[in-house]
Amino acid sequence: MIFILKSFRSLYLATLLMLLGSGLLSTYLALRVAATADGLWVGALMTANYLGLALGGKVGHRLIARVGHIRAYVACAGIGTAAVLGHGLSELLPAWLFLRFLIGICMMCQYMVIESWLNEQASASQRGQVFSGYMGASYLGLVLGQLALVAHPGLGPELLMLVALCFSLCLVPVALTHNLHPAALRPVPLDPRFFFKRVPLSLMTILVAGLLIGAFYGLGPLYGARMGLSNEQVGLFMGCCILAGLLVQWPLGWLSDRRDRIWLIGRCGALLALAALPLAVLPVAPAWLMFAAGFVVCALQFSLYPLAVALANDHVDGEQRVSLTAMLLLTFGVGASLGPLLSGFLMRFFGANMLYVVVLAFSLIVAWYVQPRRATHLHQVDNAPLRHIAMPDSTSSSPLAAALDPRVDEQIVQEQMQETEPSASDGDGLAGSDELPRH
Repeated sequence: MIFILKSFRSLYLATLLMLLGSGLLSTYLALRVAATADGLWVGALMTANYLGLALGGKVGHRLIARVGHIRAYVACAGIGTAAVLGHGLSELLPAWLFLRFLIGICMMCQYMVIESWLNEQASASQRGQVFSGYMGASYLGLVLGQLALVAHPGLGPELLMLVALCFSLCLVPVALTHNLHPAALRPVPLDPRFFFKRVPLSLMTILVAGLLIGAFYGLGPLYGARMGLSNEQVGLFMGCCILAGLLVQWPLGWLSDRRDRIWLIGRCGALLALAALPLAVLPVAPAWLMFAAGFVVCALQFSLYPLAVALANDHVDGEQRVSLTAMLLLTFGVGASLGPLLSGFLMRFFGANMLYVVVLAFSLIVAWYVQPRRATHLHQVDNAPLRHIAMPDSTSSSPLAAALDPRVDEQIVQEQMQETEPSASDGDGLAGSDELPRH
């Protein structure tokens, strides 16, 4: 693993810096807006960010195809840095919505460049470890972004400058890399109706996971502030909850490979409702309860997405798995866009604890709907169950993340691309290798 970290340190560092800036910006803006406006605006800001991430995939494909990976990355990093600094030039919330939307588009393009680079540099025997390192760098950046708020609790322009500094410095590792440019990107074919029929339980679970995680990232800081936490404590609260999402991934993978995943999702929903109950019913909660219950809630809600991804891959053939990943990320993006708005609306009229009322309500839906009796297993693939792969918890990852997943077979993906684009040249930069390890 040390060799992997040394080989990909430049791309991991770029990812860490981006997520550090992004995580700090989300919490900073939530606290700033909470001081002057209501929770609906806080939710709208996060919704704008997720909409930008969702639409950024198509924009990123076109931009990279036109000017290349390095130029696209540099351009988006520059625009993102300018957008961050733009928050300090105007206090108009509609302008901040546009800037958040723009940052989402730019960051998705940057993710696509980094992921395609990781894909082409990783050998077949390294692919799973490379994916784990990428996920670890993402989580670490998010946690460090919250700790930056602890070190500097004042909500002055200094924090915006720090975010802009991170966004600009993430240019350096990519610009100075000695590796060859990745191959041109190809669009991933998508057939939503097929997946609605084939994996409805997974799609419903991922929609709920997106809704809950989007609401947490957008309104978690506002919840902490309304509960009386200082800015330093809000940073610790968010960092503690995000750390729970990282720590749960490996034991979750072990359990996922040994138990029925539908049963696990249903029990996870039930436990999530139980964990959210104290924070949902208490209009004012003590700090120790917020940290303890928040840690457990996030550990469980961050488990829904990877479990649903593994379940979906159990019921889809190999040649459809890249398209499946794009569909799952799109579904997550829809939920993540709706979650902050719904939670922000309820928090505006009924109090801060409505954030966890939403968690309670939707986790009960998962516990009720995702049951083994609803699964026919008619479409389970022959080599299922596939090994659980720890996945990013948000749309901070593009559909290219499927290429780093060691379950994706290069030959199958290449044949799929040749069928959709018969005249295209070889080498699509989206696939793995024939004999890929499972871990």
